[in-house]
Amino acid sequence: MKIAILSRNPNLYSTSRLVEACELRGHEVRVFDHTKCYIVNESRIPALYYGNEKIEGYNAVIPRIGASVTFYGASIIRQFEMMKVFSTVKSVALTRSRDKLRSIQILSREHLGIPKTAFAKHPKDIPHLIRTVGGAPLIIKVLEGTQGLGVVLAETQKAAKSVIEAFMGMNTNILVQEFIKEAGGADIRAFVVDGKVVGAMKRQGKEGEFRSNLHRGGSSEMIKLKRSENTAAIKAANAMGLSIAGVDMLQSERGPLILEINSSPGLEGIEKSTGIDIAQKIIEYVENNAGKKTKLKDKVGV
Repeated sequence: MKIAILSRNPNLYSTSRLVEACELRGHEVRVFDHTKCYIVNESRIPALYYGNEKIEGYNAVIPRIGASVTFYGASIIRQFEMMKVFSTVKSVALTRSRDKLRSIQILSREHLGIPKTAFAKHPKDIPHLIRTVGGAPLIIKVLEGTQGLGVVLAETQKAAKSVIEAFMGMNTNILVQEFIKEAGGADIRAFVVDGKVVGAMKRQGKEGEFRSNLHRGGSSEMIKLKRSENTAAIKAANAMGLSIAGVDMLQSERGPLILEINSSPGLEGIEKSTGIDIAQKIIEYVENNAGKKTKLKDKVGV
């Protein structure tokens, strides 16, 4: 099988592990920097180029698209889809997952547990907005933030009001979200491949840090999910139209609460925490699905 991987850096852990897994299973694999690909279209003849080289003959593509280039990366995936190449991440699912508000709306519609979340452009009554999510302490999230950046814990109503006013003064879109105290600065990352949780870890923020991201200095360990957590992770990935996803959840008194669904989840943390060969499971998913007819269609409808 001939497999393309879209990644801006072939030396990244996740990219190199996918290359290794492809080669170990006898596949031809190549990494393309998607920001250096370009699209050419004419009637019924979609084409992709990498420099002056035409990209063709591939059976599958594995996108590893960073948040800063979501729009362009999605357009490259869409071109592969038009060329009838199987993609592990659909273009519409990528753009959907990168929109935090849209994700929350979809999860809410699917009756999944989520922290109470509010969104407003210019509320006349900020104290009322704060009260709708349970008051302070609360979390304020920039819609475009990743890896814990752009996430603020406001411990008092006065602090929350000041931060919200500051972000709105800069015309920055934010979400205001309830703070789940009992989570204790920890969350769960469940790694979903093809409708199954193939590995899970619990991430704990360093002392004094409410964010559990490993990029922020947090630690992680393997965890066995409760049945409700396993079900929530699979349902969340399905709701977003993602066959491969990192589903982040909080453990709360009212059950698992979905924080975010990552469409390009990193492999390093989950593989090192669990000892599971996640890269191999992704390639097995490609092997089982590449060649099947796919349709460029948004089944979620939001």
